[in-house]
Amino acid sequence: MAPKELLEKFNGVQMAAAADMHVHLREGDMLELVVPTIRQGGANTVFVMPNLVPPITTVKHALDYKERLEELEPNVKFLMSLYLHPNIQPETVVEAKRKGITGIKSYPHGVTTNSTDGVLSYEQFYPVFEQMEKEDMVLNLHGELPPSAGADITVLNAEEAFLPTLLDLHRRFPKLRIILEHCTSAAAIEAVKSCGDNVAATITAHHMFLTV
Repeated sequence: MAPKELLEKFNGVQMAAAADMHVHLREGDMLELVVPTIRQGGANTVFVMPNLVPPITTVKHALDYKERLEELEPNVKFLMSLYLHPNIQPETVVEAKRKGITGIKSYPHGVTTNSTDGVLSYEQFYPVFEQMEKEDMVLNLHGELPPSAGADITVLNAEEAFLPTLLDLHRRFPKLRIILEHCTSAAAIEAVKSCGDNVAATITAHHMFLTV
């Protein structure tokens, strides 16, 4: 079949709506500009990142933000998340699950947008991760070591240097669902694949472009 005939045959075919599992909708004018484009881009379900100013560290903040998003676009399903922070305790996880919040996002301290409240050490959050395991909530990891981890850490190797942390968290909490966000290296993909079905990854073209 000639290309022209093929195009005519499929003219009018509609694709099913997509789910975008890594979106930053921000606040203020940016929020009002970006949210209406979700449906225009072919998505009807999005996982919303929590690194606002201040970050979303309470269930109430997440639900208030969701309400604002739904006012702007009522035909999109917004999957909400919390920002991993010392304010979050195991009881926060229980409340979040009960109120329909999907996951908790971890940001390393000082390496990305609005990450001044980010994580320096994961050990203090082990009770939170244990409760997340019980509640079947998702831990979303921004997988980089911060520059403070060593003089040899750069934007080009920070992700690969983080992978032992990913593997350690999976070993400690094997039933915890983990997403390694915006992978940019083959090593990251192989690490995720080695963990089995409870660990997955997202790949975002703009992160790869900006990193390299």
